[in-house]
Amino acid sequence: MTRSSATLLDRARALLDRPGRVLLGVTGAPGAGKSTLTETLLSQLRAEMGAEAVGHLPMDGFHLADVQLDRLGHRNRKGAPDTFDVDGYVAALRRLHEQPDRTLFAPGFERDLEQPIAAAIAIPPSARFVVTEGNYLLLPDGGWERVRPLLAEVWHVEVDDDVRRERLVRRHEQFGKSPDAARTWVERVDEPNARLISATRDAADLVVRLDQL
Repeated sequence: MTRSSATLLDRARALLDRPGRVLLGVTGAPGAGKSTLTETLLSQLRAEMGAEAVGHLPMDGFHLADVQLDRLGHRNRKGAPDTFDVDGYVAALRRLHEQPDRTLFAPGFERDLEQPIAAAIAIPPSARFVVTEGNYLLLPDGGWERVRPLLAEVWHVEVDDDVRRERLVRRHEQFGKSPDAARTWVERVDEPNARLISATRDAADLVVRLDQL
C-alpha cells in the first residue's frame, strides 16, 4: 500500500477529529526512513498548526545508557528491544494523555555520543498532536504491547532492504565504525532487529513505502 505525502498529511489531519491529544506512531526497521517521514510530517503540521501545537517524542531517547548496558552485558546488542527503558517510554506516553496540562520533559538521544540525554525534549500542553517514532511500537511482548493502545494510529515505514542496509552501514561509519565493523554490526545486530520489526507489519494501520512516494 502506498501513499503520497499529501495523502499522508490528510490522514494525519483527520486524526485531529478525535477528542483530546492525538499520538501518532511511526515504526519500521532500522534505516527504513522513520525519521525522514517524521521530520517531513512534523514540518508540514507545524506550518499549518503552529510550532507549539505539534510535539515529537522519539523512542531513541529511552535507550539504556552504555553504563547500564555494560552492567547487563548487553552492550554488543545495543538497539535490541531489551536495551531500551520500555517502562519509561510507556510512562511518558501515558503522561501525554493523563497530564495534558503539564509539560512533558523526556530524554533525547545524542547521535554523536550514542547516549540518551535527560530532559532534552519538552512537549508543552499546547501540543495537541504528537508524533512518536521508534522500532518496537507494535511488538507484542516484552512490555512493548502496552504502547499500541496509547496511539491513535501506527504507520509502518519500509523501503528496499538493500537500500536500508546500505543506509545503516553509512550511518555506523559516520559515527565512528570502520567499514568492516559497520557491516558486521548491521548483519549481527540490526538485521535480527529488522526481522523482528517486519514481523509486526500487519498490525500497522498503514504501510508507507518511502521509495514509492
